[in-house]
Amino acid sequence: MAESQQVRGCCPHDCQDSCAWVAHVSGGRVLRVEGAADHPFTRGVLCAKVRDYPKRVYAPDRLLHPLRRIGSKGSGEFERISWDEALDTVAERFAAIIEERGPEALMPFHYLGSMGVVQHYALMRLFHALGASQIHGEVCGVSGIELDTEGHPVGFDPEDSVHSELIVLWGANVLSTCHHHWHFIAEARKRRGARIISIDPRLTRTARRSDEHIAIKPGSDTVLAAGLARLMIHEKLVDTEIARRSVIDLDDFVAAIEPWTVDRVAEACGVDADPISRLAREIATARPAQIRLGVGPQQSVAGEALVRGLSGLSLLGDHWRHPGGGLFLYAEPDLDSEAAGCPELRSGSPRSLDMADLGSILTDPSLDPAIRGLMIWSSNPAVSQIDAPRVRQGLAREDLFTVVLEHFMTDTARHADIVLPSTTQLEHFDLQGAWGHHYISCNERAIPPLGESRSHAEVMRGLAVRLGLRGTEFVATDEEIAESILPPDIALSDLRKRCWLKRSPSRILDIETKLRLSSGEISPPPTREEGTLQMLTPKSHYFLNSTFANMPRQRQSQGGPCLEMNPKDAAERDLFDGDRVLISTGQAGFAAQLHVTTSIRPGAIVLEGKWWDESADDSAVANLLATPAFSPAGQPAYNEIFVRVTAV
Repeated sequence: MAESQQVRGCCPHDCQDSCAWVAHVSGGRVLRVEGAADHPFTRGVLCAKVRDYPKRVYAPDRLLHPLRRIGSKGSGEFERISWDEALDTVAERFAAIIEERGPEALMPFHYLGSMGVVQHYALMRLFHALGASQIHGEVCGVSGIELDTEGHPVGFDPEDSVHSELIVLWGANVLSTCHHHWHFIAEARKRRGARIISIDPRLTRTARRSDEHIAIKPGSDTVLAAGLARLMIHEKLVDTEIARRSVIDLDDFVAAIEPWTVDRVAEACGVDADPISRLAREIATARPAQIRLGVGPQQSVAGEALVRGLSGLSLLGDHWRHPGGGLFLYAEPDLDSEAAGCPELRSGSPRSLDMADLGSILTDPSLDPAIRGLMIWSSNPAVSQIDAPRVRQGLAREDLFTVVLEHFMTDTARHADIVLPSTTQLEHFDLQGAWGHHYISCNERAIPPLGESRSHAEVMRGLAVRLGLRGTEFVATDEEIAESILPPDIALSDLRKRCWLKRSPSRILDIETKLRLSSGEISPPPTREEGTLQMLTPKSHYFLNSTFANMPRQRQSQGGPCLEMNPKDAAERDLFDGDRVLISTGQAGFAAQLHVTTSIRPGAIVLEGKWWDESADDSAVANLLATPAFSPAGQPAYNEIFVRVTAV
């Protein structure tokens, strides 16, 4: 047997951990991947999602050749074609659309299916140069990003968590979504005697390991934040004059939270008053306190109001000035990832469309020009977008020419006219930052591309010449594209020696522009119609959004679509553990197996994971039930789904 070779790389998926890994290769085949033991975050361990990543690479149903649609859109009926045929077709159709409708009739759509800058941004060089419609916004985390752009301190080096005296995990199931961060949380408990408090309607893996779990009603987060701040101010536990130096509308904020007494908050949140009072005093007196907000609680129409309220707790307690203190939403290294897409190639001011509202974009008859050419990569919007029925309606348009770059025949790929096979992380070179720590990661190619799969940069180069685009930007190698994002003082050759390095942004020690905390009157949580339940769709322990939902081991571990319901709600509906139940809104519905459990509070139900629409037995695409509701900044309200549950 040939001696195995070790190739360093990193996990590309949409996760705060951005793990460094080592691929063991023998005879041109990857035998296994393992976490890099020397990486300060990864520490030799990979998560339940990617620890068998080679099985994804060598999966029998992986796409390895270009395909052309021969059936109706959504049918998944394709024929194999050559790369020349595929690229010629895409270039000819795009050129014709530009000629007939103008360049803004073209639209790129991509997200974080791969965080590598080559896979994520290289294709944008085409769309910038062509003058296509641009996209803005986010699928998740919009509320936090909105406050970040205003100057609110919303992150710090998570390794500083070891200095925290109190860690409030607010809707953050760390042990399932970014478990390497628990290293530093546990170290704070050991060093500082830190108390760990989980605020979540559900008793998650993380809540079980915390010192206290406060199971609030879904959507009551904003009023809880208001009640905590009000008590801190009323009991004179904070120096409001210190906060006033950074906040322009502190008086408005104080007026907005004034109605939210502890007793009123307790009633609105569905919890006792004592834990609320105790938590407010702990946040006020800990030195420092950390409030770590997950993505889920932001996914409501009150997303920005919640983040402002939590930023208020950080500013009132002056926690943000101390290592390990303040509000933590995300952390990024000092890196300009978007530079890989060469936005300077744009001329003029092409329109920009909100990617979170894709369903409306593709079906709006007043949009001029209408989108006629669409390229999708690193995303599965037919599953992951809010208002999924309208997204699918748009993708099914016969006058829409759609190109999808993918590893597998996803729900989105089945609606494509041309499907192009992408390389996986083990088959290409790439660089990436992170949104959960300060490390830049390098991914070396471990094996040649399988079949006829190509990196997204290679696709870009092939299309550029056919579209008549000239310049060094369109002939750059994958390595040159990756290198373009590095700061001048970091050489790619040096980074490749270890494949990771830490590049922390400057720590904010003062707030230059005064911040706004008030969102106006604070509304109570949304009310449910009689007989309905609020459905939460948290990330699965075994899937990463919709990625891995087709992989046998992960599906087996997840156990199929399963609806968690409190015994009280089950008894009211005459339902029992193990029943097959129908989850519906009246307009749409699907079935799942029922699990009756006290881990979710009454009034709420949980459907983990982003399931594909593969068969009648496991078609549980939650966003088919999600109506198009958004926060003022454009955050889709994924967790404001109200359904009825009945026996099948």
